[in-house]
Amino acid sequence: MTLAIDIYTEITCPWCNIELHRLDKVLNERFASLPVDIRHHPVMLMPDCPPEGLRIADLLRSRYGVTDPAQAWSRPHAEARASGLDLDLARQPFAYPTMRAHTLIRLASARGTQHALAIAITQAYFQDARNIGDAEILAVIASNHGFTRNEAHRLALNSDEHAQTREKAAASAAQGVTSVPHFVFGERLNIIGGRSEDEIAEAIRQTASSVKERPNAA
Repeated sequence: MTLAIDIYTEITCPWCNIELHRLDKVLNERFASLPVDIRHHPVMLMPDCPPEGLRIADLLRSRYGVTDPAQAWSRPHAEARASGLDLDLARQPFAYPTMRAHTLIRLASARGTQHALAIAITQAYFQDARNIGDAEILAVIASNHGFTRNEAHRLALNSDEHAQTREKAAASAAQGVTSVPHFVFGERLNIIGGRSEDEIAEAIRQTASSVKERPNAA
């Protein structure tokens, strides 16, 4: 039986980056033989973010009163290092709109490349400090994940596709997703926020056991 893992994340969220890394690490190291179906769902924390982006230092100051970003980043940096993730939040000074990126990730589901594309876009944003709101940059990334470059560029700019992505994001909110990262294992067990590798592994063990037991219980 295949274990469904539903993932609700925002691309520019540092904790989402860490938890995606941890999920992949746990699956690769502890559950290599477990079939999984990872499904990504869009959450847009700043739907009105302008195309040129917003400076993260300014956002931290205006929203949370943070005047020293380095101090605010100390915990996510430590958590990332503990899981072997190269994360330096000072590399990326801007938060960019994520509608186009979420749209391509949504469409990648039908091509069997959704999770790989989501990881690639996340890495481009955090590790490479790329503008993942730029359709051309997204097209280059997506061209390695089941799209042609021209096709990905066109879809990233398509207003009808954006409307469907907004509907998916609204559905996420309607299902009770109010913060990210938010993982649902086996369509029943939710874990929210920054969780350790052991906590993720335990969630997988619990739900994988339940999936195996269902045919006998029927």
